[in-house]
Order: sequence, then structure tokens, then C-alpha cells
Amino acid sequence: MSTHVPSRRRRFDPFWFVLALIAGVYLAFLLALLGATAGYTTPGHWLHALAAREIRHAIALSLATCLATALLSLLLALPVGYLLARGRFRGKAFLDAALDIPIVLPPMVVGLCLLIFFQTPFGRAIERVVPFTYTVAGVVLAQFVIGAAFAVRTMRGTFEHLSPRPEEVAMTLGCSRARAVWLVTLPAARRGMFAAASIAWARSLGEFGPILVFAGATRMKTEVLPTTVWLELSVGNLEASVAVSLLMVALAMVVLVAVRIVGERV
Repeated sequence: MSTHVPSRRRRFDPFWFVLALIAGVYLAFLLALLGATAGYTTPGHWLHALAAREIRHAIALSLATCLATALLSLLLALPVGYLLARGRFRGKAFLDAALDIPIVLPPMVVGLCLLIFFQTPFGRAIERVVPFTYTVAGVVLAQFVIGAAFAVRTMRGTFEHLSPRPEEVAMTLGCSRARAVWLVTLPAARRGMFAAASIAWARSLGEFGPILVFAGATRMKTEVLPTTVWLELSVGNLEASVAVSLLMVALAMVVLVAVRIVGERV
């Protein structure tokens, strides 16, 4: 004797429909923006613009500085993110809030703060060893100040979602905390590490204000992709600025897809 279980028909829920409609309208707006930008130029103009020597230099410098920034941001985010996630100490709330300052400050203000800092006696002493103002090192530093803040947020969330139990077991077996973190926690946090570095890389790729104020936009020296867009617009070369903008969109999409794929596979 078989029993028939009636299938449950999904009832129309206006609540979810409204939410989906809002998301769909916003997505359509974003796609319309990108579509209009892509339709403004032709593949021939796009390739011609990217073949220019100055733009190729900006592409290479952007890739190199963003990679350096991502690595430096991750090196900072690992200890600071762990401290915020597992540490218990006075002043933690203040430290947590202070580390978000680069995120909430206007980007131009970050660049101005860097410029003024390196005019102080301490800043000048640093500059005598490693010049930062209006140099490639300054590009990396300007990107790092903001990119590192996002990387710290990501690593803190990663460590907070990891159970401390395996780490505690390793310490009961004779490991120091540092060794337990190295052998147990960091391997478990590899997805978050990749995400933190990727977010810092992508954020650095689009950084404009701090770089323009602190490192300048000297062609064939400190020019990166965002400043290239500004330079080309300033001389009325809209086709080149559109080509560089589309390249930045493509690079950002590659990073986002990579984060999603690694997040699912690791």
C-alpha cells in the first residue's frame, strides 16, 4: 500500500518578490552603466589606446604595486586580525575603531595626511633612507594605508568564524600559541587569507585620491591606471580613458570570480 504525499506548491510571496525586484533594478542599472561605457568605444580604439607606451607602463606599474600592496596588507592583517578576533585587552574597542579610520576618511585626506607626515622631522628622517613622496614607493604606501584596513577586516572575520578548539588542543599537546597558530589556525584560514589579499589588491587597483596627492601622476614614473583615466580625461582623450576604465573593470571582475571560486573549492 503506497501513500501519496501531495507536493507542496510554492505560494507567491510578495515580500520576496519585492526584494528580488529591488535587487534586479539595481543590477540592471549597474549593467546599463557598464554597457553604455563599453558601447562608447570600439575594439580597435580600445587596442590602440592600450598599445600606447605610457598606458602600458601604467598597467605594469599598477599590477606590480597592487601585488606589493596585497602582500604587505596580508602580512599586517594576519597578526592584527588575530589580535582583534581572539585577544581580550583594555582598549580593544578603541583599536578596532581606529583601524577603520582609513576606510571612512575621504581618500584625498589620506593622501594629504601622508604628504604632511613626511614633512615632519620624523618623516624627513624616513625619507633620507627610503624616499616616498612622489615615488613608486609612495604609490605602494598610499595604496597600503587603505588596502590594509580592508584586509584586517577580512582576516578578523575569518578568525572569528574559526573555532578556537583545534588551537587549544594543539596547545594542550605541547605547542606554544604561536606554533599552534602556525600549524593549525593559518592552514584553516587560507580562504580568508586569499580573500584578504584579493580585496586589498582590488581596492588598491582603483585607488586614486591618495596616490594623486602623495605620489603624483608623473607619466612613465608614478602613473597608475586610475591616474591614467584622469590624465586622459584632462586632455580630452575620452576613448583612452574609457579603454583604461574597461580594463580596470575586467581586472576587478577577475579578482571577484577568483575569490568566489577559491571560496567554494578550498
